Amino acid sequence: MRVLVLGSGAREHAIVHALRRSNGVSEVFAAPGNPGIAQAADLLPVVADDLPGVAEAASDLRIDLTIVGPELPLVLGIGEEFERRGLRLFGPSRDAAEIEASKVFAKEFCQRHGIPTGDAVVVRNRDEAAAAAHKIGLPAVFKADGLAAGKGVLIVRTKDDLEEALDAFFVQRRFGDAGDKVLVEECLVGNEVSYMVISDGSEVVPIATSHDYKRAGDGDEGPNTGGMGAHSPALVIPPGTSRLILDTIVRPTIEGMAAEGREYRGVLYVGLMMTTAGPQVLEFNCRFGDPETQAILLRLDDNLAEIARDAADGALDTRTLEWRKEAVACVVLASKGYPAGPRKGDEITGVDEALALPGVTVYHAGTRSEGGRLLTAGGRVLSVCGRGATLLEALEVAYGGVHKIQFDGMWYRSDIGRDTLRTLGSSDGRP
Repeated sequence: MRVLVLGSGAREHAIVHALRRSNGVSEVFAAPGNPGIAQAADLLPVVADDLPGVAEAASDLRIDLTIVGPELPLVLGIGEEFERRGLRLFGPSRDAAEIEASKVFAKEFCQRHGIPTGDAVVVRNRDEAAAAAHKIGLPAVFKADGLAAGKGVLIVRTKDDLEEALDAFFVQRRFGDAGDKVLVEECLVGNEVSYMVISDGSEVVPIATSHDYKRAGDGDEGPNTGGMGAHSPALVIPPGTSRLILDTIVRPTIEGMAAEGREYRGVLYVGLMMTTAGPQVLEFNCRFGDPETQAILLRLDDNLAEIARDAADGALDTRTLEWRKEAVACVVLASKGYPAGPRKGDEITGVDEALALPGVTVYHAGTRSEGGRLLTAGGRVLSVCGRGATLLEALEVAYGGVHKIQFDGMWYRSDIGRDTLRTLGSSDGRP
């Protein structure tokens, strides 16, 4: 099987890594990829959201399966572009991808289909937003309707926070057109987990659970980011809750999308808050999460290429996927200035030293190669992952890898997984 992966981040590097472990895969290509991906796949000089360019490349190279990493090509309609050309693609159609493209659509979809989620009000200007915050009460959450690279969420805890949020959305227009409509939502309390499934439009197969860390600073302080780390399994989901999530959230979502003429094939990501009232939907994504994928796919002991192909064909085998009985922790290394305005061009050293440590895997994200040197080229630069028999061991391995890597302005969260270990008490986080 000849497989093409679209994207250039650590998530796509992890997908390529998993494909290289899949029997039956003869060649792997990536568009546009990055220096890390280049060590395992042939890179194509076309960006992922150049839909005709990508489709032409897939046709010319006789690609058997294309896996889409980022959301933008899906939202733009790459599924339809590939379907017109008779090419197989793992990812939802443009209509189905609206579940991520529009927070308002997703919220109203949940309300239509009785899927548990927080209360929210849709607003379009400062006055409406202020009134909605007063109605819902503080703390509240402001969410840009459109795509904002995981950064279009502000948590409003105080009156000062409220003024800052109103200015950010409606005066500064920080989120551009994505903020033309805004959800003002109740702030749910509990443990946040990422729950992903693979769907062929009717059947679903769960993916291993994970817990990600979106806020920039330790202790979940600071602005939202695309994600500063993750671990798998989540470990904070009570026994039996996975079945509850499937029955009350995932299957009603897949069935509801089909009923609305938006058949969903691909990965459905559900961001959940595990509240005292049960799991409630925070958000949907129409693709693999980042950085959750980096942690999850290292645990996959199954054939990703075959699973993705069968889902794309509407013929998913509903057997349980095979997972390694271990924990994986992922720590994201970021550039100075991220998430607002990351600095680029700093030299990165120590990656080979990190990779030499047992249990460490390093996935490239915002990197580029120049004159034999590896340089920063984005906000989230590298994902350093550690494997272990327990979460505690996986964290020790991951941070051991982190400490081998250096670049000017490098920063990262030092507390990935610590909240989970506190929740577990005396347990060291054994899967």
